Amino acid sequence: MNKQGWVEQPDGYLNKVPILQFILVTILFAMWAIAASLNDILITQFTAVFDLSGFAAAFVKTAFYGGYFVIAIPASIFIKKSSYKLGIVAGLTAFALGCFLFFPAARLFAYPVFLFALFVEAIGLSFLETSANTYSSLLGPRSSSTVRLNVSQTMNAIGNIIGIFLGKYLIFTDDNLTQKMSDLSKSAAEEYGRQALARTISPYKYLLIVLAILIIIFALTKFPSGKPKKKEYEKNVTFAETMNYLKDKKEYWQAVITQFLYAGVQTSVWSYTMILALEMFPQFNERTVSNFMLYSYICFFVGRVSASYLLARFSETKVLLTYSSLGTLAVLYATLVPNVSAVYAVIGVNLFMGPCWPTIYSRALDKIDDKRHTETAGAFIVMALVGGAILPALQGLLSDYTNIQFSFILVAIEFLCVALYFFKERKGETKKQD
Repeated sequence: MNKQGWVEQPDGYLNKVPILQFILVTILFAMWAIAASLNDILITQFTAVFDLSGFAAAFVKTAFYGGYFVIAIPASIFIKKSSYKLGIVAGLTAFALGCFLFFPAARLFAYPVFLFALFVEAIGLSFLETSANTYSSLLGPRSSSTVRLNVSQTMNAIGNIIGIFLGKYLIFTDDNLTQKMSDLSKSAAEEYGRQALARTISPYKYLLIVLAILIIIFALTKFPSGKPKKKEYEKNVTFAETMNYLKDKKEYWQAVITQFLYAGVQTSVWSYTMILALEMFPQFNERTVSNFMLYSYICFFVGRVSASYLLARFSETKVLLTYSSLGTLAVLYATLVPNVSAVYAVIGVNLFMGPCWPTIYSRALDKIDDKRHTETAGAFIVMALVGGAILPALQGLLSDYTNIQFSFILVAIEFLCVALYFFKERKGETKKQD
């Protein structure tokens, strides 16, 4: 045992949870949630200012989660060759750079430049998620890794709520932006749009300050390695060796595909809640409908906390099967019932999304017996976030040809596939018990 009080086990886990280090890593979950939450604000803002179609507005998510997809494997290689701590510091630095790029983007009044800033920001967040999701599960005994990751992921909901408040009070105003711009001349509308875009940088000023503080704290704090102890006869594995190991892990890849679909569910629900509300409540403005996102994130938080309680006491497969099945039914209601209750159904879906990401993530990693491949295996799970880039864009395209409410049928199908994954897992567990 070292002076910090923890003992690193042969498989990379610890004998006890290092409280300070776990808290610091858990804070990171709130930081990337703030960024993702602000994206939902940006979609609504950009749609009005740049007069975007549903498909074009979804490029915000495409740029954001595209960054995750591109950099996850390089991030895992970096972490493997260095440490989780350095991966986190690198991620915070790139995150800060992406936030800084919002300032020239607002000055240039160019949608593509905003998308580039989001892409750079996402590169940093990919480093953070590739590091922190796996690292959180390793910061303590293996037996409680799923519960630990669910606790960390609870900070996602806190970050989401902070992000929506930042957007509501620093970006949105009491005017209906779309209506206001449509009433102005072309030149006046452009000037008004520039003022609206100038407000988008306000939250990022505060994010830059917090990121600078976190970079310093992480640089100065000692962290466990989280790496499995290498036996004398073992060599470091190459990327090619890891791919050869993973290619036959059918259950692992099923979890990755499920994570891809779930990423589409969560991102689509959060991306289009305010747009659906504006369609259902045309008398409301953007600041008012942002309250619906606040209610959504509160429901998400309640769902995650309740799931953490249930997961500690009941079969995680049963809990997740129940949550994903109820979530599917809620989305179907939102899709098919042609009145304002559809908005509240979409809000209610958040109650059932909470435990999905961390549980699928932890379950996928549990399929990896040789922990030398953990970093790369974790990176592929993070890459599954590209579902948040592709599937919302498809929903946006569907909404352009139908309407925003009917487009949620795609989300219902995705959530049903998640439920079927846990149904299959439950059947497998039942057979083993027999």
